[in-house]
Order: sequence, then structure tokens, then C-alpha cells
Amino acid sequence: MKKSSLMIALLIIFSLGIFGCSDDSSKIKIGVIAELTGDVPAVGASCKNAAEMAVQEINDAGGIQLGDKKYPVKLMIEDNAGKADQSAAAAQKLITQQKVTAIVGPNASRYALPAAEIAESSKTVLITPWSTAPKATLDSKTNAPKKYVFRACFIDPFQGGVLAKFALNDLKLKKAAVLYDVASEYNKGIAEIFKDVYEKNGGQIVAFETYTTNDKDFSSQLTKIKQAAPDVIFLPNYYSEVPLQIQQAKRLGITVPFIGSDSWGSEELVKLCGKDCNDYYFSTHYAADSASDTTKKFIANYKAKYGTTPDDVAALTYDSFGLLWQSFKTAGKNDRQGIRDALAKIPQYEGVTGNMQFQEGSGDPIKSAVILKIKDGKFTWFANAKP
Repeated sequence: MKKSSLMIALLIIFSLGIFGCSDDSSKIKIGVIAELTGDVPAVGASCKNAAEMAVQEINDAGGIQLGDKKYPVKLMIEDNAGKADQSAAAAQKLITQQKVTAIVGPNASRYALPAAEIAESSKTVLITPWSTAPKATLDSKTNAPKKYVFRACFIDPFQGGVLAKFALNDLKLKKAAVLYDVASEYNKGIAEIFKDVYEKNGGQIVAFETYTTNDKDFSSQLTKIKQAAPDVIFLPNYYSEVPLQIQQAKRLGITVPFIGSDSWGSEELVKLCGKDCNDYYFSTHYAADSASDTTKKFIANYKAKYGTTPDDVAALTYDSFGLLWQSFKTAGKNDRQGIRDALAKIPQYEGVTGNMQFQEGSGDPIKSAVILKIKDGKFTWFANAKP
């Protein structure tokens, strides 16, 4: 019995020695919700990469300075599996169980919206890097701005207007068709904005066709579009869907150009689409080949770490963490409300995706967009578009 008791006591002491080292009380916890599996895994991978890089950089420098002490950051990553309900569940877990101070993500609007509702009701800051749907930062009942939800990107009313005017004024194309996912808040919202601005500025929408998430056969909609004889086709759809849509269109004999939105911005698009996407344009958040010194440094560091050029999701995620670091510095404490108040008052932040400034009482930043052209399998800068 004595030997047994001694053995138990030693095991308890040993386990305390091990687990004592993993005490989180002196660490700042930041959550990430990313689409690591599901319909847009390249988006989740970029988000995770940039998040880990941002946290490693701050920890290599000793952590976040609060008063006279530096605190290391612990990253808590949750996969939403490309599902709305799992996005909400991940937010709930991070807030109530993991006790994070703030959350970055989700990225796609259809997943950011449910997570944002949880964050708002729990009074916890959530910054979505890539969700451009206006509803992400608006109260679902009152339509007033949420107090705890922010984004690092522009919103669809700006992006949709930029694309409509680009098609009309730069490309001189007066008749457009649109094919979009009616079940997705992002796709539906930007399609409607494009249509409204295009028609108000003298263009004609000759076909406005829909499909539903996970559809693979677009021949019926594309046949109607072909019969309508547009000058250009707008596809505000995700990189995983666009190649199939363009390839099916070409098999039907459609030869007019396509344009897209920031959901095209993954390198996976050109891998899946190949030459079929050559010479087409899309709007996005930054251009890797036309960058400031700050952005060039980020790109070089990301390439060195991951062996690939960071896409817009990676850049926006990195900026989301930059916004958080500045908020901690201003607040001077690891406190959810303090971080929220400091973030809302940031007058200007110089990020790798450009300068951004939050409007009074809104989590939506004022910032520019860029138009990229796909040329020989690469995204190349074509034009800037300011607010």
C-alpha cells in the first residue's frame, strides 16, 4: 500500500510538472474560424497560414506589450468545414470554452454571418478578413451596425459598382449577362448590385440566371445566356465553381469575355481553369505585383514560409491581426470590451492591402479595390479603384 501510495503521489507531482507548463493564464488567446475543409479549402488554408505567420512574428518579438510586460499569443483554430451551423458552433466554442479575447474569420460571407451573430450577442470582437456582404456587420433585426463585428475588406456595394462601371467604361461592353448562386448571400448580393449600377449607368442586363450551391450542371442557364447575346458575362462566384462554368460555356460556343469578383482570387482558379480563364478580369483587394514596401515584405516572408504567393485572403487575414495588435496596444489590456473600443477608434491603419479607415459607428473600413487581369496563368495588376 505504501509503495502504491508513493507511486500515485509521484505520478500526481509529475503530471503537475507537465501540465503546469501549459498554463494559459499568462497568454492572450485569439481564435480563428477558417474553411479548412468543405467547398473552399484554399480559402481556409490561406487564412490559417497568414494567422500562424502573424502570431509567430508577434511571439518572436516577445509577445504583445501591455503595460510593462509582454504576453505571448496563443492561437486557437477551428475548422467550420464550409458549413453555416459549424461556423456558429465554432464561434460559441471559442468564446465560451476557449475564452478567446477576439476572433478572426470566417471568410466566406455565408459562414461569417452566423458566426458574427454569436460574436455580437456574446460581446466579443470578430474580424472577418474576406466577407464583403453588408449584412455581416449589420444587426439582423434593426439593420443598425453591429458593435463587435468588423471586417478588413471593402463591401459589395462598392465592389459591385466598381465592376459594373469597369465593364461599361473601360471595356466598353453595353450588354451583360449574370450567372450567380441564389442560395449564397455573397453571390446574390453582388449580382444584384452589379445589375442595379450597370443599368443605371446605361448598360443592359440581357440575362440574369441563377443556380444553387453545389450544382455542377449549368448548361440550361448558359444556353439561355447564349441566346440573349451578351457582350460580357459576370460570374460573382467562388474560385471552385467558376472554372466549370466557363468551361461549360465554351463547350456551348460562348465566346464573349467573363469578369468576376474577389471570390476569383485564389491561385486554385488558374490551376482549375487553365487557359480558359486567360485575359479575363476580376476585382480584388490587393495586387501582389504592384505593392508597397510593407506589402513586398509581407509577400517575401509568406513566400519564404509557405513557398507560394499570398492571395487576398492571406493578405486580409494578416491585416486583421495587424488591426488586433494595434487595438491591444491602444487598449493596454487584455479585455474584450477594451479591444472592441480601441478597434472602433482606429483612425487609420496602413496594412498590406492598403490604408483603411473605419467609419464612425461602423465595422466597415473605407479602402480601395484593384482590378486584376489573368495573363498566362498569373494575376497581374490592371487598375486601381478608389472609394
